[in-house]
Amino acid sequence: MPELPEVETTVRGLTPVLAGQRLRLVEPRRADLRKAIPLDLRQRMQGAVVTTLGRRAKYGLVETDRGDTMIFHLGMSGRWRVDPAESLAHDHLLIETEAGRRLALNDPRRFGFIDLLPTAELESYPAFLAMGPEPLGPDLSADYLVRALAGRSAPIKAMLLDQRIVAGLGNIYVCEALHMARIAPSREAGRIALPRLERLVTAIREVLESAIAAGGSTLRDFAAPDGELGYFSKQFLVYGREDEPCACGGPVRRRTESGRSTFWCPRCQRG
Repeated sequence: MPELPEVETTVRGLTPVLAGQRLRLVEPRRADLRKAIPLDLRQRMQGAVVTTLGRRAKYGLVETDRGDTMIFHLGMSGRWRVDPAESLAHDHLLIETEAGRRLALNDPRRFGFIDLLPTAELESYPAFLAMGPEPLGPDLSADYLVRALAGRSAPIKAMLLDQRIVAGLGNIYVCEALHMARIAPSREAGRIALPRLERLVTAIREVLESAIAAGGSTLRDFAAPDGELGYFSKQFLVYGREDEPCACGGPVRRRTESGRSTFWCPRCQRG
């Protein structure tokens, strides 16, 4: 599933195509993806000018001068195609600008979705209501984590994947950040000292920023809007590297919990 770096890469790729542009055509090609596409999407978006594009956690945001924001989620296999030469079977939403640029939201598995709501109501959107701070924003700090994790006996990895603690973190980048911070994924979250949480916050930011710079991680279907694949997977320190040597010389281990794999090095991630 595309994670925060992939969504950020997507938003950055869409911005030069859409920002400041009037939408000449907005055409849903089917009635639903994971959930129904708003019936008034065409009416409210067609003819509008895109003012800004942004991201909240793993959701992309397209704001217009009509006071609306279109929210998109890429699901398991969604991606935007820019100026496609032809329409494909799984292009479920087409957008054209008055400048002649074309976009197609392609999603073969249809686990993504499109929503639309007044921009003024964005903070009360159900998916955003209980979200924690953005991992690349100023509100994520070691002091915040001390408060958020106080008394929590759950493993630190599970806590970082909880969107109520930190918004937008996913399995790949949590494994990588915990390894960089030398913290065992099974460590009891509420018992991690402040200096180690400071190291963790730094690691989270470094991992995400490196992934964004590399265009994300292409594991199955993800590609940026220009069709380029993400190359951060070539920099993985532990993820997907079971039984390979860690940089410290120890073996990378893997275990599966609730259908999700955890990769770590028991030699350098002891506590």
